[in-house]
Amino acid sequence: MDKVSRRDVLVSTAAGGLMTAATHAHAATFGNPDLPPQGAINTEGNPSSTTIIGPNNPAISGQFPAALSPPPTDVGSLPMFWASFNNAPRRIQNGGWARQVTQADFQISEEIAGVNMRLTRGGIRELHWHVFAEWAFVTKGTCRITTIDQDGRANVEDVHQGGLWYFPAGLPHSLQGIGEDGCEFILCFDNGHASEYDTLLVNEWMAHTPPEVLAMNFAVPVESFKNIPLHDLYIFQGKVPGPLSEDQQQAQGDAGPPTLRSSYPLSEAAPAKKTRGGEVRIADSSNFPASKTIAAALVRIHPKGMREMHWHPNADEWLYIIEGEGELTVFETGPKVVTQNFNAGDIGYVKRSQGHYLRNTGLTDMVYLEVFRSSYFSDVSLSDWLAHTPPAMVAQTLNVDVETIERFPKNKPVILPI
Repeated sequence: MDKVSRRDVLVSTAAGGLMTAATHAHAATFGNPDLPPQGAINTEGNPSSTTIIGPNNPAISGQFPAALSPPPTDVGSLPMFWASFNNAPRRIQNGGWARQVTQADFQISEEIAGVNMRLTRGGIRELHWHVFAEWAFVTKGTCRITTIDQDGRANVEDVHQGGLWYFPAGLPHSLQGIGEDGCEFILCFDNGHASEYDTLLVNEWMAHTPPEVLAMNFAVPVESFKNIPLHDLYIFQGKVPGPLSEDQQQAQGDAGPPTLRSSYPLSEAAPAKKTRGGEVRIADSSNFPASKTIAAALVRIHPKGMREMHWHPNADEWLYIIEGEGELTVFETGPKVVTQNFNAGDIGYVKRSQGHYLRNTGLTDMVYLEVFRSSYFSDVSLSDWLAHTPPAMVAQTLNVDVETIERFPKNKPVILPI
């Protein structure tokens, strides 16, 4: 081995001393656990380190303060879990419009695809069906829905603001705006690849069927179909329908209605949990039996409130911000922790079993949907878990005293403060 000179030892020792001093100068602390430290704390004495001197869009960066300057507890990276209908192109028709965010646009969204649609008063989304189930939440106005089951029993219902509908995969349906200004709603399909623009349309099938076949199938003369549309209508302006009872009677005839309703008035349901911080309403197959593949929660968080630290063991979460603004933080193994900002019209996505919480960062209530590809709603509360674990175990794990642990909420608060 080469001999090590006294000078080399002194240089090495000095370097080690400098490294130790630097480590102590920026040591890990409560609220900033990583080495090297994360966030703006690194810029002490050099504030220009946080500035952007290259190209920048203030209108966009100003909406994402947590991305521009992440909390010092954030660490690592995660796939982008933010998307928005606000920058999704609209397909505008005479009678309304639609825009969508699928996995093609939002890679992480594997289990749910989302659509935002508007129908004018009388506007019709033409008769169609999908290979996926359709779930919807009305954000404004009223929509008249029509469908039929495998036994020929028709359902015609009016779904008002705050209400849901659900159509199982493969069952045909149509939608029409009947509110004073029509309606607007959010659609969710139980597959991230599903596209609103790739549906089975009745007009397209009939236009591409020989006239003699149509005549035989419907037992009317060929001439009856000479004026059918040769291209899809998709969304078109129609006449406002008559009373609901008349449409129901005409559609159902002697067969009667299906055994399960296609709609559920979620916003009118009693809250599953209500605290000083807000409230949550849940719709799944337990109270909306038709909804076999999608469960949801309608969450309202008051200013300075928080959806508690939790995770979902049974499904990914697709979330949609209806009103207000907030900050979502997601935790994954690694550790990886990322915080992102959300506003009305934005979409979030959290993978199954990833820990997360959502804070209201605005001055008004934040209202949003949690949607899951599951027949039931399920979440695990961090505080509830720790409060129901032997205190001595938790105390040794967290290095806190037992008295503190005994004050943890034991009632699964859901929305804080309780």
